[in-house]
This record gives sequence, C-alpha cells and structure tokens, in this order.
Amino acid sequence: MPIARMILAGVTALCMLTSVASAEPLTGRVMGINRLTNTISIQQTQDGTVGASGAASTEEFKTQDGVSLENVHVEDRVTYSVSKVGGVKTITRIDRQK
Repeated sequence: MPIARMILAGVTALCMLTSVASAEPLTGRVMGINRLTNTISIQQTQDGTVGASGAASTEEFKTQDGVSLENVHVEDRVTYSVSKVGGVKTITRIDRQK
C-alpha cells in the first residue's frame, strides 16, 4: 500500500507541474482571426539563436468566454496564455504588444 501512495503522489505532483508550466505566457504573431467562431491562429515565436533550424508553426486556438479579440489584428505581435479546456487548447489571456 505505501508504494501505491508514493506513485499516486508522484503522478499528482507531475500533473500539477505540467499545469503550472502551461500557464507561462507565450509570444507570437497573429496569422488569422475568426470573430464569428472565436478562434485565432497564432504563429509562436521561436526560442533560440538566430538561424535556428525549423520554421515556426501556426496553431489555431479557441478563446475563453470573456477574452476579447477586438483589439487584436492580423500581424500583431501578442503575448498569450493557453490552457486545455475540454481537451481543446484555449486562449485564456491575450495582449497586443506595442
């Protein structure tokens, strides 16, 4: 029984660390907005050095209720936070960079 408790505690700790890590703000460029379906496509900014291999990928996200896309436009640089809601990656916060 003590081994099962240790495994359960480890799994719980791992889940908590994973959810905290995903709360970090990300940066990217808006590639498309659909205000009718409350979705936005963002190309995430690459981390690393200049000339790093691989192109930045574009992902589409739903927006959480209460998150407005009115101040965000295509080609804007943004900072945003994402979490999974019902198994779908959802923007929980988005701010236009100046």
